[in-house]
Amino acid sequence: MKKTPQFYKAKFFYIVILLFFSSITRGNEADTVKKNQLFELSFGQSLLFISDSKVANLRNREAVIIPTNAILFFAEFFPQKKIRIPVFFNLPTETKQFLINNLLVNERANPSFGFGIEYNVFQIKLDSKSKLEFEIGPLATFVIDKNNTIRVLPILAGRLRIMRGEDFVMYIGTSYSVGINSWGLLYGTGTVF
Repeated sequence: MKKTPQFYKAKFFYIVILLFFSSITRGNEADTVKKNQLFELSFGQSLLFISDSKVANLRNREAVIIPTNAILFFAEFFPQKKIRIPVFFNLPTETKQFLINNLLVNERANPSFGFGIEYNVFQIKLDSKSKLEFEIGPLATFVIDKNNTIRVLPILAGRLRIMRGEDFVMYIGTSYSVGINSWGLLYGTGTVF
């Protein structure tokens, strides 16, 4: 029996189809296998509000405080199922701003970085691929001051985290700095590896 070019084309087509279906079945097997989640990386935004003591002084002069925007670089490590170790860096994108007697006053906003321990308080399964988590805990933040000195401040932070699938995360949270009596709002998206 002589092998014609159509025979080789049919054989090639058969091999391509076989490889295609084998890759699909391997993909489905990989989707059902749960991977170890070691850490999360995310990029977000934070609004940093001024301390209460400055608010009191500025209110006496009829001032309006404008929150400071900052870029939030955030990583969280999962050494155990309930324990989380967050590491963050806040880079302000604008100055601190106040409206005093219809005059806009600017002051340098300081970058900060820090870490701590958070506890996963609860987890609610929303559907087969989504879940809602809440985590809270104490953090230490290091603020680079006007004189380029580093101040250490304690923070209490928490965030509500929505996970879709095994790796997509969206979150919104808040932080309160005990050392300077300031409050912050944070939100962003991330990926779990």
